[in-house]
Amino acid sequence: MGNGTSIGRVRGLGSAHSGAHHWLIQRFTAIGNLFLGGWLLFSLLGLPNYSYITMHDWLAHPLPATLAGLLVLCTVWHARLGMQVLVEDYVHDAGLKFASFAALNLAAFGAGAFGLVCAIRLALGGA
Repeated sequence: MGNGTSIGRVRGLGSAHSGAHHWLIQRFTAIGNLFLGGWLLFSLLGLPNYSYITMHDWLAHPLPATLAGLLVLCTVWHARLGMQVLVEDYVHDAGLKFASFAALNLAAFGAGAFGLVCAIRLALGGA
C-alpha cells in the first residue's frame, strides 16, 4: 500500500500513545491529593491551637514534614497537568501555545519551590 491509497495517507497519523499516561498521572496525583489532604485536615484538627510554636513543633517531626512536602509537590503537579490540558485544548496559535506552556511550567516550578521552602523553613524553625 503506497501513499496513494487511503491507508497510506493516514499512516503515521495515529495515536501518539501519551494520552493514557497523562490521564493516569493526573488520576494518581488526584488520589494522592485526597489522601494527603485528608491527612492534613485530620492532623490539623488534632492540634490544640494553630500558633507558630505549635505548628513548628508539629512540623519539626520527619513524618509531617515529609508529608507536607509531598502534598505541595502533588498539588502543584496535579494543577500543572490540568492547566496543560486547558492550554492544549483552547490555545491554537503555535507561538502563544509555546508561551503559555513556558509560563505554566515557570509558575508550577515557582509554586512548588515556594511551597517546599515554606514547609522546610517552618520545619527547621526559620523566622
